[in-house]
Amino acid sequence: MNDLRTLTLLLSETERRRDAALAEHQRSLVAADAAEAQVEELRTYRREYEQRWGAQFSRQGQIELVRCYQSFMERMTLAVDQQARVVERARQQVQLAHAALMDVEMRCASVRKLIERRTREHHVAAERRDQKHNDELAARAAWNRRESSDLSQPN
Repeated sequence: MNDLRTLTLLLSETERRRDAALAEHQRSLVAADAAEAQVEELRTYRREYEQRWGAQFSRQGQIELVRCYQSFMERMTLAVDQQARVVERARQQVQLAHAALMDVEMRCASVRKLIERRTREHHVAAERRDQKHNDELAARAAWNRRESSDLSQPN
């Protein structure tokens, strides 16, 4: 029964690790979603900016203003590309956190199965001991009845 207590402690620790892995997975999902929302905002802003200034330049445009626009668009493109890399890293982090969570979930399930098997083994062993004890009592009772009937019969 001592090993069941040890296994129960192991299960408790494994479940604690699972809970931590689940929290990390949730945090990584939130971070990835936020990074994706930000890259989408940057893309939307860039599109709107291109449309607004593209129309302005089609009518008239001073070269100095065009250069400022081009410079800003280059920086916007760099920002979008950088944020896209952040999104990719965040999604990789989600995958790693998910794999870690699945690993800990598997350990929890394994420990639970082991506890169930050991509990079942203990119950079977206890039933066998009880049955053996009952069989011994029945054999002694039968032996005692036979002995008492042999003694009560005259020779």
